[in-house]
Amino acid sequence: MKAIRTGSPAALDTLEVFEMDDPGEPGRGEIRVDLKASSINFHDYAVVTGKIPTDGHRIPLSDGAGEVVAVGDGVSDFAVGDRVVSTFFTKWQSGPSPDKPGFADVPGDGIDGHAREAVVRPANCFTFAPRNLSHVEAATLTCAGVTAWRALFVDDDVKPGDTVLVLGTGGVSIFALQLAKAAGARVIATSSSDDKLERLRALGADETINYEDLPQWGKRVSELTDGRGVDVTVEIGGPGTLDQSIDATRMGGHIALIGVLTGQSGEVATAKMMGRNQRLQGLTVGSRTHQMELVRAIEANGIKPQVSDTFALEDLADAFRREESGEHFGKIAIEIG
Repeated sequence: MKAIRTGSPAALDTLEVFEMDDPGEPGRGEIRVDLKASSINFHDYAVVTGKIPTDGHRIPLSDGAGEVVAVGDGVSDFAVGDRVVSTFFTKWQSGPSPDKPGFADVPGDGIDGHAREAVVRPANCFTFAPRNLSHVEAATLTCAGVTAWRALFVDDDVKPGDTVLVLGTGGVSIFALQLAKAAGARVIATSSSDDKLERLRALGADETINYEDLPQWGKRVSELTDGRGVDVTVEIGGPGTLDQSIDATRMGGHIALIGVLTGQSGEVATAKMMGRNQRLQGLTVGSRTHQMELVRAIEANGIKPQVSDTFALEDLADAFRREESGEHFGKIAIEIG
């Protein structure tokens, strides 16, 4: 069975294709899934480039979508032929947060991931895929889609008339745009590319800001909301953008801290945030229950994930190089079978 694993040292140039043993038949409570697609995330990139160390060689990729081809004894949720998508935290079934920090049970990090042709796992490591999506589209939900869902509808309660700010054109931000618009919210979006801003408007963004032209874009967001600020900011930059997000968010508003693209640590304007009575909440993806809620929302609203590029499994390194370039819009997908 074809698979990809990290090399030694971990780097894009050392990713290798290899033949691994077939996973065999599922045991009690397990299902076998023939994987059809995956997608890449910044977390995956950190693993394959050694920024997140793993114990020896690791099969990367947290996201996986495919078809159930065998079920073990005691499995009643799934049947042969069902289309499914993997969950990010394999042991976090429900509840507001994981039981403990870290990624020990995350495919592609603490355990082997989905850069392979088939997997046997406990049935509760998967949910049904949305009926309106292809395997490639469904494979974008596990990390980016669930993260956006949790930021807007679990850690907050975005409703018609609210205003949401999304930063950039990566997978989480575009999912947040699509989901917020489906909920009847107004969306303000940023990018450094005028071409990408035009695409964001085509997806429904009500206002757009080029942050290269307006480095103090928090002030512009405030102006666009008549000085009030947005209700929710989907913050993917981290320390390099957080100060502007504080300026852009209303009194008592919510800043969902999702990414650290500008660094792992930095200064935070704590006095300003305190004075504005804002809530800064970190989050790492979501539970299986959150994913099932997202699937229902996608089906009900006919949402289609934005897939920028698609690569074959053996070209995984090139997919990550595409991510490095920053030229993609939405998700980069991997076709497996």
